[in-house]
Amino acid sequence: MTIESAPSSAGTVDDTRWASVARVPRGPFAAVSAAVADRLLRGAVAALPLRLCYPDGSVVGAADPSLPSLILHQPDRLARRVGASGLIGFGESYMAGEWDCADLAGALTVLATGVAELVPRGLQWLRPILLSRQPQSARNSPEQARRNVAAHYDLSNAMFAEFLDETMTYSCALFDHLPASSDHLADAQRRKIDRLLDTAKVGPGSRVLEIGTGWGELCVRAAARGATVRSVTLSAEQRHHALRRVAAAGLSDRVRIDLTDYRELEGRYDAVVSVEMVEAVGYALWPGYFRALDDFVVPGGRVAIQAITMPHDRMLASRNTHTWIQKYIFPGGLLPSTQAIVQITENQTRLRTVDMMSLRDHYAETLRLWRQRFNERRDALDTLGFDAVFARMWNLYLAYSEAGFRSGYLDVYQWTFAPTGAGQ
Repeated sequence: MTIESAPSSAGTVDDTRWASVARVPRGPFAAVSAAVADRLLRGAVAALPLRLCYPDGSVVGAADPSLPSLILHQPDRLARRVGASGLIGFGESYMAGEWDCADLAGALTVLATGVAELVPRGLQWLRPILLSRQPQSARNSPEQARRNVAAHYDLSNAMFAEFLDETMTYSCALFDHLPASSDHLADAQRRKIDRLLDTAKVGPGSRVLEIGTGWGELCVRAAARGATVRSVTLSAEQRHHALRRVAAAGLSDRVRIDLTDYRELEGRYDAVVSVEMVEAVGYALWPGYFRALDDFVVPGGRVAIQAITMPHDRMLASRNTHTWIQKYIFPGGLLPSTQAIVQITENQTRLRTVDMMSLRDHYAETLRLWRQRFNERRDALDTLGFDAVFARMWNLYLAYSEAGFRSGYLDVYQWTFAPTGAGQ
């Protein structure tokens, strides 16, 4: 069964995104590149607290069996995929079941921590083998942005409901203590939203613009404070669910939710909020995004965003590449760096930082809980039509993301601005 056979609630899923998983590179070039990839993989693992376990019982890497171990069921196929498409091939090999790991997040944390050492300095010229160029289709014109959003957020409201908590909030939570349990997730999401609304000074009479609706929790909580809210989204599935939640809360007179691009908006607001939206904008369009936030907020107002970030040098190195996450999870996305955000806001807008808090450890925990819930509900996902390849793909995505935060390679900030600067 493929995702194409899922019920209509699955939205606009395009299963051609993972059709290549069934194809293993062949031919002389594939054989040569596979040999290079195998050498690089063995060399990298030898320098890390990680193990490669082969079908013949041999082990490369750390001797301690308690350390994360990649169980290679078909090492030749893995090498061919990595040789042909680098880290995309590494992910596709996992999707195809060619390797496994009992502690997937732990193994990926080791790899994320040692990312700078994965390719020896003398072999950096081989970087193009490991990274593919970004396709033109990933550029976020308004039309392409709609397709990119639909590819992820319109998968199925029912699917997301299986692993998210009752608030249906799909962004980093803020726990009162770590580690946490699934029982704490809904309250942690409400705490995150309330803190963002507090820093944006949202209260009775506030006029609020939300860019990126999600499934409606922020709308409801802002309107419950006495604010009037306009929210925009490119996801038809999310808008449908959010409108139902707003109506159920008796707040339809205070909340308007439009299926439109933020670039098509006009008007000014006391507060502008946007939770983990900038990551989908795209490198070339970040200046326009922050100028729009600046244009939308009144003097004396606030702009509050939640943004996932990566190191500036890695952002520059990857801005034109095509990654596994972009191909299979978030087409068109790129994580900004804090340096990039500061440069854009200070040089091109009036926006100046008035509050900034990292939630990095909280995101690692949020992702751990989501993945736990996702795996606990595999039978329900099967019933919805999401097959084994999809389940492995999402397991890798959630573990990969958790590893990024645990290693410190990724961070996430609640970041509040006031329009107090001179602008461009």
